[in-house]
Amino acid sequence: MDFTPTEEQEAARELAARILGDLSTHERLAAAGTGTDAELWKALCAAGLPGAVEEIGLLGLVLLLEEQGRVTAQVPLAATGVYGILAVARHGTEEQRARLLPGLRDGTAVATGAFPATGAVTARGGRLTGTVGWVPWLRDATHVLVPDADRALWLVRAGDLAAVAPVELTAPWSAGRPVLDGTPAERLGDGTGPEAYEDVLAAARTAFAGLQAGVCAGSLARAVAYTSVREQFGRPLATRQAVQLRAADAHMDTEAIRVTAYEAAWRSDAGLDGAAATLTAAWWASEAGKRVVHSGQHLHGGMGADLDHPVHRHFLWGRQLDAYLGHGTELLAELGDLLARKGSI
Repeated sequence: MDFTPTEEQEAARELAARILGDLSTHERLAAAGTGTDAELWKALCAAGLPGAVEEIGLLGLVLLLEEQGRVTAQVPLAATGVYGILAVARHGTEEQRARLLPGLRDGTAVATGAFPATGAVTARGGRLTGTVGWVPWLRDATHVLVPDADRALWLVRAGDLAAVAPVELTAPWSAGRPVLDGTPAERLGDGTGPEAYEDVLAAARTAFAGLQAGVCAGSLARAVAYTSVREQFGRPLATRQAVQLRAADAHMDTEAIRVTAYEAAWRSDAGLDGAAATLTAAWWASEAGKRVVHSGQHLHGGMGADLDHPVHRHFLWGRQLDAYLGHGTELLAELGDLLARKGSI
């Protein structure tokens, strides 16, 4: 395994870090409230970063999402990347790729997905009916990728939804609950089945694990900076062993999230079996992620209780990512079932 970024991947990450660092400031995030920072999204698209995902692959997307997570930037990069660009590029027909990808690349189209599948959506005659839970960035989306009860994938234009009920989550993801009532839909690809669904779900779990790695790295960086200057009894908090140990544990957890996300993405890009690696990355993102953001807030002492403090955003994102696409117990059960099946072959 070699997780060393290619020149293209490293260039994309550096560009993303500069744009996100310059524009995703505490003041802009406060002004955005729970919505998307539209100007930041335009800047990322103008720089060609969403469009680069096809070339830099899932590992490249993970690198971009790490940078987003560091500053908790409120843009639909993860959703558009996995439910739009990668899903259409990997599983769409030639005609669908030619029609849909240009808009997804330049940001005039935004995709999201109703994942994971609940089995509550039925398809009949190219129309979908059923109940879907909340969908991230639905209020920004032009297209929604919806799996039906048989895990076939359907693209729904957001304008064709009967209604969208706004949903406020722990994290500011511009979420909504779509109403499917005979909603017209387009089958993704030529008869996509469960295999395409599993591939998109795995890519989403890997991508959001990368986002969690960035959220945790940002939380830890803020905690280190704060405890290095905050003094108690004439000494910086960072000189105290208990603080050092707590920060060290958070660092190791963050690195575990990062390296498992890298492995899952690398295996996907290399065309290797990555089912176990994906579940492992998602489990670390869930279990270790919440430990890290709790530590980040705790190490800020009383300041960590301030809902307007920047570190609180990392806490909110970390807790949201903990449960999205499966919490730790569910993921561990899936991994156990997978290993049991492989052992029986």
